[in-house]
Amino acid sequence: MTGSSARCLPLLLAILHFISFLGNAAARNHSTKTYIVQMAKSEMPTSFSHHLNWYASLVQSSANSGENEATKRIIYSYEHAFQGFAVLLSEAEAKHLEAYSGVVNMIPETAYHLHTTRSPEFLGIETETTNSDLPTAVAEDDVIVGVLDTGIWPESPSFGDRGMSPVPTRWKGACETGRGFTRSNCNRKIVGARIFYRGYEAATGAIDEKAEYKSPRDQDGHGTHTAATVVGVPVAGANLLGYAQGTARGMAPRARIAAYKVCWSGGCFSSDILAAVDQAVADGVDVLSISLGGGISSYYRDSLSVAAFGAMEQGVFVACSAGNGGPDPISLTNVSPWIATVGASTMDRDFPATVRLGNGVNLTGVSLYKGLRNLSQQRQYSLVYMGANLTNPDPRSLCLEGTLDPHVVTGKIVICDRGVSPRVEKGQVVKQAGGVGMILANTAANGEELVADSHLLPAVAVGETAGTAIKRYINIIPHATATLTFEGTKVGIRPSPVVAAFSSRGPNFLTLEILKPDMVAPGVNILAAWSGDASPSGLAVDLRRVGFNILSGTSMSCPHVGGIAALLKARHPNWSPAAIKSALMTTAYVHDNTLQPLRDAATTTQSTPYDHGAGHIHPLKALDPGLVYDITPNDYFEFLCTQKLTPIQLKVFTKTSNRSCKHSLASAGDLNYPAISAVIPDTNTSTLLQLHRTVTNVGRPNSTYHVKISPPRGAEVVVQPTVLRFSRQNQKLSYTVSFRTKAAQSSPEFGALTWHDGTHSVRSPVAITWLPPS
Repeated sequence: MTGSSARCLPLLLAILHFISFLGNAAARNHSTKTYIVQMAKSEMPTSFSHHLNWYASLVQSSANSGENEATKRIIYSYEHAFQGFAVLLSEAEAKHLEAYSGVVNMIPETAYHLHTTRSPEFLGIETETTNSDLPTAVAEDDVIVGVLDTGIWPESPSFGDRGMSPVPTRWKGACETGRGFTRSNCNRKIVGARIFYRGYEAATGAIDEKAEYKSPRDQDGHGTHTAATVVGVPVAGANLLGYAQGTARGMAPRARIAAYKVCWSGGCFSSDILAAVDQAVADGVDVLSISLGGGISSYYRDSLSVAAFGAMEQGVFVACSAGNGGPDPISLTNVSPWIATVGASTMDRDFPATVRLGNGVNLTGVSLYKGLRNLSQQRQYSLVYMGANLTNPDPRSLCLEGTLDPHVVTGKIVICDRGVSPRVEKGQVVKQAGGVGMILANTAANGEELVADSHLLPAVAVGETAGTAIKRYINIIPHATATLTFEGTKVGIRPSPVVAAFSSRGPNFLTLEILKPDMVAPGVNILAAWSGDASPSGLAVDLRRVGFNILSGTSMSCPHVGGIAALLKARHPNWSPAAIKSALMTTAYVHDNTLQPLRDAATTTQSTPYDHGAGHIHPLKALDPGLVYDITPNDYFEFLCTQKLTPIQLKVFTKTSNRSCKHSLASAGDLNYPAISAVIPDTNTSTLLQLHRTVTNVGRPNSTYHVKISPPRGAEVVVQPTVLRFSRQNQKLSYTVSFRTKAAQSSPEFGALTWHDGTHSVRSPVAITWLPPS
């Protein structure tokens, strides 16, 4: 051995020892994970003075640990919307704990994901002078909306509190402090700001506080955008790089906001989300807007579903995003009937841009590009498409990082297929490879849906048809060329609204009798406040900073419904969450601004209730719906009794020991839901199915409603009685809907059932599904 080798040996051994130490530490860390444990507090032994002592004792026994270690393993205790705790356990320890008396449910930690000002005008609530009911209602009864997201940027003018009254004395929330966030960042508008990170840190390690704000401050932008969409005050002159110039305002500009930061750079975790919902209920929120999703699982195994049930029991309206898994069917998240599941649609505003081909053909797309590298309109630029064929995207056609050859693309406009990587990231890949522009072409998965982005180089997004035409042009013409032009902001787009292609679709495979999504709301190209720490593109290389940004997703549609729910809560403070949702659903519309049925952006064909639910929200009509379909917590529990859950699984939704199944519902379809979904066995005989509904009169005391049926094919639909006569407000009357199969269909059929009194039209979508014999 040489002298230099001998000198290196101790260093090498030290490095190996350190690596071994890290490996052992990692193994120890990965041997435990977070479990959410739901408890029956009524079963706490009398030997314990407090439920926390009971929880620690159970953990101590299960983990064979000391009292101090057991206490440290418990990262949250839940008391309001949910009863139990979150704890770090190994799989064996979790199985041991699950066997103890009083343990109702064990749910492993789940990762959730974000479902990433024209809208007030489009919804008919643009100014405080056009309809005095809206601001007056909010001023009379202060409503507080809780937003679970990435935090808030308090300096945004959207959260100014000028002219607002003192914070309601009933409010029990807090303004938590940390790096970049002090108590002075809260005001009469931002009445609460909290952070929840213990589950995140247990799964990913400690937050790097130099790189990330471990405080309510939002450096992502998503939370600021959703919060401003819900309750932002009017801000004149709002725009993104000159696009969408106008006054930005939220749906309920006089309402308050409480920000619950549950999402961090590595994601959002169910134990943190559950802790935030639990705390928000204790703080006193009236509405929760949650633009998150984590897949779908049984009602009793979905921690957000269980938490939302507890919030609903306390009178809190919960709106959740439907997800961005469209246009694939059965792609919904957050499908519990006590949650308002919100899909996304377009507005009548767009940001047109044009691809001008060398053969003189102009193809229309969209873009939010605003930069110094504009392409000359007096010349054409070479076009290049790196895909092997026109129909099947590959890594080069998708413009994934490292796939473009600078020798091929330098100085050219590159066609990139949409998918796999973020849209703006594709433009950066083109720019780094030397391209001068990009055409972002939709594939069949996105159809003709156009989503605008603030790219870092001249770029235009086009639909599938235009994209295919451009690719064919390149194949035919040896030296194909094009240029790109940008035309600013255009309103009055027809048709609109259109169901967004990305918006997740039904049916609700957990329970076909519960039609989901519930409704759609604006979720494409939405302008709202933005974090001062984030670029408009979200790329680290983008050094631009803006006060407002334009985003798309069901993350954007959800806070629209949360804000409108706040308006309804202010106008009708005694309404239940179910009554508010009913008002939103039964007044929703199903025709666009050309008076044609709503269409699907993915296919350009007519959309169905599996795409748009009850329809597109109509806030002004929802304030005065005439009738509502109300549902109590006990009704929801009876629904769960139809779902083949075991007694211990049902106990998840029972805070007291005296709630048990009364079997008041013949089937899940008898839940008093505003939408009607009939599931009929497909037999050779003429099958009869009866469903029951009860409506509550919230309109004129003396009113008479007549029914109108738009029946689906394949079934005869009969309603009894056909007339409902009310003599007082809050009176309840019931009716029966009978479905008799005429000719079973191979796919679901849709129709509608509407009650009219001359002023109100109370519409319920109707779906019929024939199940093949088992």
